[in-house]
Amino acid sequence: MASASSNPSDLIVELRSIVEPLDLAELFRKSQPLEVELGCGDASFLAEYARRHPERNFIGVERLLGRIRKLDRKGQRAGLTNLRGVQIESSYFLHYLLPPHSASALHIYFPDPWPKKRHHKNRLINESFPQLVFAALAPGGVVYLRTDDEDYFAQMIGVFGASKEFQRIETPPELVELLTDFEREFRARGIQTLRAAYRTPA
Repeated sequence: MASASSNPSDLIVELRSIVEPLDLAELFRKSQPLEVELGCGDASFLAEYARRHPERNFIGVERLLGRIRKLDRKGQRAGLTNLRGVQIESSYFLHYLLPPHSASALHIYFPDPWPKKRHHKNRLINESFPQLVFAALAPGGVVYLRTDDEDYFAQMIGVFGASKEFQRIETPPELVELLTDFEREFRARGIQTLRAAYRTPA
């Protein structure tokens, strides 16, 4: 298993390999359930969620360095030892860096909808994505989804609904009330959030 350096004063994981799974025991002081947000934006959601749940570990994944630095600042300001950030593309992280069946939950909020039909092939959540998620989740793990794009939402529930490994469940009220940076912006403009959640067998 690949190691990664994470200075206690720096929550950004410095990858020493991009082809071997992370050593989670090296990243976190405590061995406890792990939740991952793919595309964590400015970490508004994740930093607050990690603060509320010190009994869990959290990783935020973002390809943009500026956003990962915001996670670092917010996490350090709150004194969080259960939060880390990884700068890399989300599907690559799931495929190569997250140890198999290690996450109790995945959070995927407002991924790029690639609205033009010819660009749909670039969407993170496609026909093969549920298998990638299933391989990442521990038994009984949950994937939480949010988007403002109706067409993309239809695709999300279509591909997960067609997968026998997932059962649709309700999103818990605590998660509904915790907003991302995009969601605050959309709400202010009267744009509705579309949500779905799917659980794997325990």
